[in-house]
Amino acid sequence: AEAAEAAEAAEAAEAAGEGSEGKVVILGAGLQGAALAYYLTRRGVKPLIVEREKVAAAASGKGGGFLARDWGDSITRKLHTVSFQLHEELAEKLKIESYRKLPVLSVSPGKRSSRVPDLCEWLDGDIEDIRMMDPNGAQVAPLELCTKLIDAAVAEGAELLIGAAEGVETEADGDIERVTGVVVDGKVVPAEKVCVCLGPWAALAQDWFNMPVPMTGVKSSSIVYKSAEPVKPFAVFCGEDPRYGTHLEIYPRNSGEVYICGIGGSEYVDGTQLRRGELPPSDVKPDPARVKAATACFSEMSHKLGGEPDVVQACMRPCPPDALPIMGKVPHVRGAYISAGHNCWGILWAPVSGLAMSELILDGAASCVDLRHFSPARFAR
Repeated sequence: AEAAEAAEAAEAAEAAGEGSEGKVVILGAGLQGAALAYYLTRRGVKPLIVEREKVAAAASGKGGGFLARDWGDSITRKLHTVSFQLHEELAEKLKIESYRKLPVLSVSPGKRSSRVPDLCEWLDGDIEDIRMMDPNGAQVAPLELCTKLIDAAVAEGAELLIGAAEGVETEADGDIERVTGVVVDGKVVPAEKVCVCLGPWAALAQDWFNMPVPMTGVKSSSIVYKSAEPVKPFAVFCGEDPRYGTHLEIYPRNSGEVYICGIGGSEYVDGTQLRRGELPPSDVKPDPARVKAATACFSEMSHKLGGEPDVVQACMRPCPPDALPIMGKVPHVRGAYISAGHNCWGILWAPVSGLAMSELILDGAASCVDLRHFSPARFAR
């Protein structure tokens, strides 16, 4: 423990004195890696981003993109509030066309009565109740956000390398280890600092760093409709519908798409499977039975928009056992960091996570939010 504390102090001193000295490698080109790359380049650092398949190949390309400012608890509240503001700033700087503010409705499925208020014109079918839940929501299409973050980083000198990250090379540095490179497709790429931003596949870091990185992948299906006409902007959270086993979340986008998740039947992939390399992003497929259930449920609620969906898909979100993200330094490996496990808030929290991790890597500590609750070391205690 004393060696780890001494190494942390030395690393902080080096970061404060030398800034961007040393090659930084980011593993993963989802939103966590993209945001980190963006904020590093804003400080003059030109990282290498290593991605197995393509930018936003997993949940960062297939998530809903709902943003909530005031939904955090005592530990995560600042992640919500700071990142909500950063999303608005990024939308302006990067010209994110899908970003917009929108109110949030709560809907109870069931038989419609004359007492149900007419708050949402496209919920013209059977719903038992509807009410305003939050007037201050927002949304963004995560694929657009992730792509534009990567594009902006590359324009400032970052590099994108398509290849599979297979390990991290280290060497002895006194009583601890320090990063010397990453293994990509069997070849060592020199590095002094590496940040693992691999979503559920960050479970691989358990073997790379010889420390617990508990992670479960939650595999869920979603469907997308494409409307030729504009759809009035409401984010809709539905209660449990026992007829279909769904609790739909419905997000119309200004592109005319209507994204729907919360369709039930999620599958849980444990860390052992993830470390074996099972279910890479391209192998995560939708569940036809859950797609059928969601289609039927939504079509009952919306005669105007329902029917057969235009897109059926699935992704896997990363969930640590305490439902908090893993963000911070690997305590016994100098130059090693993890930013993963953001669960259902990965899109919302991506900007603040990227900013905080860039501060940690370059300055030795994050200043925009307190990362102590999210330390990778918490599972080794």
